[in-house]
Amino acid sequence: MQAVDYIQQLFADRIGGPSFGLKEEIFKFEKIKRAKRLAVKEKPDVPLIDLGVGEPDAMADKRVVDKLYEEAAKPENRFYSDNGIQEFKEAAARYMEEVFGVPDLDPETEINHVIGSKTGLSLLPAAFINPGDITLMPSPCYPVLATYTKYFGGEVVHLPLLKENGFLPQLDQIDPEVLKKAKLLYLNYPNNPTGAVATKEFFEEVVEFARTHQIIVVHDAAYAALMFDGEKPLSFLSVPGAKEVGVELHSLSKSFNMTGWRIGFIAGNPKLIKAFQTVKDNSDSGQFIPIQKAASFALSHPEITEETAKKYSRRHELLVQILQGCGFEVEKPKGSFYLYAEAPIGVAGGPTFQTAEEFSQYLIREHLISTVPWDDAGSFIRFSVTFEADSEEEELQVMKEIERRLKGEKFIFKRR
Repeated sequence: MQAVDYIQQLFADRIGGPSFGLKEEIFKFEKIKRAKRLAVKEKPDVPLIDLGVGEPDAMADKRVVDKLYEEAAKPENRFYSDNGIQEFKEAAARYMEEVFGVPDLDPETEINHVIGSKTGLSLLPAAFINPGDITLMPSPCYPVLATYTKYFGGEVVHLPLLKENGFLPQLDQIDPEVLKKAKLLYLNYPNNPTGAVATKEFFEEVVEFARTHQIIVVHDAAYAALMFDGEKPLSFLSVPGAKEVGVELHSLSKSFNMTGWRIGFIAGNPKLIKAFQTVKDNSDSGQFIPIQKAASFALSHPEITEETAKKYSRRHELLVQILQGCGFEVEKPKGSFYLYAEAPIGVAGGPTFQTAEEFSQYLIREHLISTVPWDDAGSFIRFSVTFEADSEEEELQVMKEIERRLKGEKFIFKRR
């Protein structure tokens, strides 16, 4: 008897329906991985310099690791935490006041832990998006909220982030018909991938915009504490009226080098937090209690983040100097570990590039330098200063090697 493969007909439309798995779609990051593997194979004696990784290069602070070990040994910490322990919520409230000047957040009703901000972003559309609703998303951006908006039958409208606007979305340019159906506005500052920072004035504009059009603001503040050169950490919630219209997500992945720990928190409007809690309560049973306790310790020591920010600042300065020497029009950002640069259109006496992706592939293939391309709103390359180096001396060695590999090239740029 011949088996009938009925499974292929049962996949949900949101992931491709009956065609799921039958078409090989090679996405940007998979192309980068394949190019890196091939380049290393062809030039085994040349070490790959990875400037594309969007993850901290260092371990979490030893005191935080020790706290995890200590708490994991306690039998009372083995249970489910559901929507989080009080100790973590209170630590998050104190952290918001100490670092960002956001006072009086109620740990019980205005804060909840998330199993990483990615999970938090993926759960939010379940609380707000009905078929036909619109989520406003900057372009380029971290796409999770958009993905889940589509999963729930919503639509996504992209707002281009352009250099001439400081990589801030132009809210006054949005189609009025779009605004009638818009429910969520996603923001992320300091921004991935541009490294741009927001201003208090921009956030004030956002609050007024949200009130006028009855839109919920979701601010992804994953990099908000990683500031330098005199720029103070800025929270959306520090702006008057922000808590009336939105929520903000904070992640310990970037600020405390706790990427794989999967811990962060969402804060803001109590009605929005309650809706999030309802969805989360039906999606997971909470992060491991010892991780929350270790995270509570980390939040009480913001100087950990300050030291990390100093390292990123130092590396940015070195990389900017090298890239400027190669003809790139690039400026040091004021926050995050990302450096965003317009991609060249060719190399003198060499190939031309129609897209940033083509240039990124060239860098990997010819120079074993990995970056991330973005062709969403112009052609740009994202460099990350999270390359592995255990000391300032090693950082200099990496930078000198980058300079050595690139200095022989004459890059051609499209100038206006």
